[in-house]
Amino acid sequence: MTQANGEERGVVMLSGASRGIGAAIAQRLYNDGYTLSLGVRDPASVDPALAADTARVLVGHYDAFDAASPAAWVAATLARFGRIDALINNAGILLEIVLEQGDESALDQMWEVNVKGPFRTIRAAMPALRMGGRGRVINVASTDGKRYRPTDSIGYSMTKHAVMALTHAARFDGWESGVRATALCPGAVDTELIAHFASASPVADRLRPETVADTIAFLLSLPNNATVAELVLNTRLEPSL
Repeated sequence: MTQANGEERGVVMLSGASRGIGAAIAQRLYNDGYTLSLGVRDPASVDPALAADTARVLVGHYDAFDAASPAAWVAATLARFGRIDALINNAGILLEIVLEQGDESALDQMWEVNVKGPFRTIRAAMPALRMGGRGRVINVASTDGKRYRPTDSIGYSMTKHAVMALTHAARFDGWESGVRATALCPGAVDTELIAHFASASPVADRLRPETVADTIAFLLSLPNNATVAELVLNTRLEPSL
């Protein structure tokens, strides 16, 4: 992480780094000088310009449907760089399911990717995050993890509420060792994830992925005594979340 003199950047693990929010985060943090371990299902999907810098970028295999994948990715990161300073759980999926419509398999898939994947990765990375005294865990949740609306996929909202609980568990578990955990809760972001949902905010009102990336960079810059447990990025006027 950034040291007091501002000269050193740390090693950041980032899942779902090949497109959308993840790609924007990867580019921003690379530009800021961080060393990156990018966890993706298909290594060929990562921006070739980033992947080419093998001194600062590791393209690792991460598949939330494979229970062994998170620990293997953590091990590969430590073998390559010897440390982990931050973990950003960004990979996620959104499938339609409501109480009276939709196949329950959609809920199972979202639970595996949105909840169990981050859980397994935090569990595997926490010992290394504790080592440096100021480790960071940032879980990309959603405003759907803060409230429910009738137009939402109940399954997606359920998983993002679980991510909120997971974040607070990580915050308590790592606190004495200097680990700080944040749940970042953006509203609608202009990515492929919500492109086919008719109920999503108009494109002009959506957040840009780069805005989320800027927020991540800010959170990583904060000292241990300025911790942010939850950060909501609203795209519309809503009751306080």
